[in-house]
Amino acid sequence: MATRLSAARAALVAVVAWGSLTGCAADEEGLQYATDYGNHEPLGVVGHPTSDSLRITQKLIWRIADGKADELASLAADGDEVNGESRTTAQNWIQAFRKGAGGKVTAEFYDEGSVRQIVVVYFHDTAQTKAFHVRITGSTGEGGWRVSMREPDPREASAVPEWVPKAPGGLGSKTPR
Repeated sequence: MATRLSAARAALVAVVAWGSLTGCAADEEGLQYATDYGNHEPLGVVGHPTSDSLRITQKLIWRIADGKADELASLAADGDEVNGESRTTAQNWIQAFRKGAGGKVTAEFYDEGSVRQIVVVYFHDTAQTKAFHVRITGSTGEGGWRVSMREPDPREASAVPEWVPKAPGGLGSKTPR
């Protein structure tokens, strides 16, 4: 028994040492993603997301569901932090969609998503719908994918564009021109 414990401790020390040598930040982010993924309902997907537009959308829904306004606001695109707009928008989105975000959700990814995408999210348990804009930030994409968060008015934050269909797939994941 003592030998097994010693071997387990040695393995743990080796893992911790390896993590510190190889850059734990990526490992921590992967662990956080795995934890979030396990703690939330699976996200239904319609359309053609990129792996990065899907990941930022998952984080967006998870932060709304968890009611974490600061973490949600940290997903804001560059330049969206004007007079606290992203924080206020985050609070508005949590107020409007938290209950729905905690249940069954489908995200429809519109058009081609190499640099930006419109994502329409259907909160099935509450019969709510919300359109979000996600995009790459930075002059060469170095800022990663972020969410446009400029909806400090609660009515605007919960409004649905007229073109959005009542159910996922209604427009074939193409925005009307």
